Amino acid sequence: MKFSKQLIAKFLGLNIAQKMYLGFLPLVIFLVLFSTFALIKLNQLKNLNESILAVNIPIQEMTRQMKGAVIDQESILRRFFILKDNGFLSIFNTNSIEFSKRINRLQTLAERPKSPDLPLAELREANSDYLNTLLTGMESPEEYAEQNNDFDRIVRVKQIALLEILSEIDAANKSDRDLKAGVSASISSIAFKFALTLCAIGIVLSTICAAGVTRNIVNAVKKLHHATEEISQGRFNHLPDIKNRDELGDLAKAFVRMGKRLKSFEESYLDANPLTRLPGGIAIDNTLKKRIDADELFAFCLLDIDNFKSFNDRYGYTQGNQMIQTTASIIEKITARHGTPNDFIGHIGGDDFVVISTPDHYETLCRAIIEEFDEKIPALYSADDRKLGYITGENRQAEKVSFPLATISIAAVTNQYRIIDTHIEVGEIAAELKGRSKSIVGSSMVTDHRHSLDSTEKDQGKLISFPKKMT
Repeated sequence: MKFSKQLIAKFLGLNIAQKMYLGFLPLVIFLVLFSTFALIKLNQLKNLNESILAVNIPIQEMTRQMKGAVIDQESILRRFFILKDNGFLSIFNTNSIEFSKRINRLQTLAERPKSPDLPLAELREANSDYLNTLLTGMESPEEYAEQNNDFDRIVRVKQIALLEILSEIDAANKSDRDLKAGVSASISSIAFKFALTLCAIGIVLSTICAAGVTRNIVNAVKKLHHATEEISQGRFNHLPDIKNRDELGDLAKAFVRMGKRLKSFEESYLDANPLTRLPGGIAIDNTLKKRIDADELFAFCLLDIDNFKSFNDRYGYTQGNQMIQTTASIIEKITARHGTPNDFIGHIGGDDFVVISTPDHYETLCRAIIEEFDEKIPALYSADDRKLGYITGENRQAEKVSFPLATISIAAVTNQYRIIDTHIEVGEIAAELKGRSKSIVGSSMVTDHRHSLDSTEKDQGKLISFPKKMT
């Protein structure tokens, strides 16, 4: 049981490529075994066939020719007796030499591997007796002519003895050839059965391994597909439970992280301002709560556009929306440039924005926002209004008054010097500082630097003021 669990754990730890290789491994192993076995058997068949072609068939052909040569020698002797022509003696000698050469060739073939055991010594001796007998008759034809019957009988005995030895060689050669053919057929049969068995086992094992690998991958893909369907329906808590430690396991982990972020994004989107698409009040409160609960140092910056109502009344709500969107773009761009990756930007509504950063970044960030705002926003006014530096309009009492060009006021609250327990406390301090900042002419920032235990600094804020830029 323990071993099987370890085996499963190791299998789950393989990547997809390794699992695919594992699925084909049995087939590869059996293919190698089959190929090796087939090559060995084919080599044996090759050696046997080469031996038959190079040894047995030449021996068979030479014995046939040698039997003919034995009969021919006797025929040459008979013609010599009748015609008394010495030319036949020359032919006889030539045939005798050729016969001896064939014996030597048989000797060479008999010395090769997988050759039959041939009685070549007996063949040489019988051939020598036969030739000597014939030569004796040729050298003294008159003497042997008188003893014709006895001579014929002796020649016949020697000839039969020589032919019997050749027949014995031929039989031994045929037996060896048949034996090799039988071995060849046996090798072919064994090779076929063994190859068939190896192929069957290899296919079965490969199918099992491939099925296991495929099932593991397909199940993981199905879980990811199901989780995708659930998340597409807005059910972000349905996350895939995949134990693989391969690419699919990594994908599942990334999918889980994505699901959590999508849930967070959806919460932010539901609360987002329709004009700027920035998170609204609920998301702002939740972000503050998380940072307070985690005892993180933060800087809460509340940004408000001054004289926005007068601009909106004079130029209309379309241009008013343009100023809101331009301000949002400025805040996003400057925060990305001077803030941290964890900085948060929110839009409470109207002309109020929020940036949550860290104590060591917010001052640089807010200064850059003020500078960018004072540079870009005047372009939304007409050339005449920019030249005057103000616009005219009516106040709530229907009185004609002059309103300066829009500026931005920032109230910054940080827990760097004091303990802040709730997000509500942050909002109260920011509202107080916002009032101070808006009372300053031009774009400005007011930061709360009060210490929790230092009463001498209580209700004293650090003032950072930037004069309004005119264009």
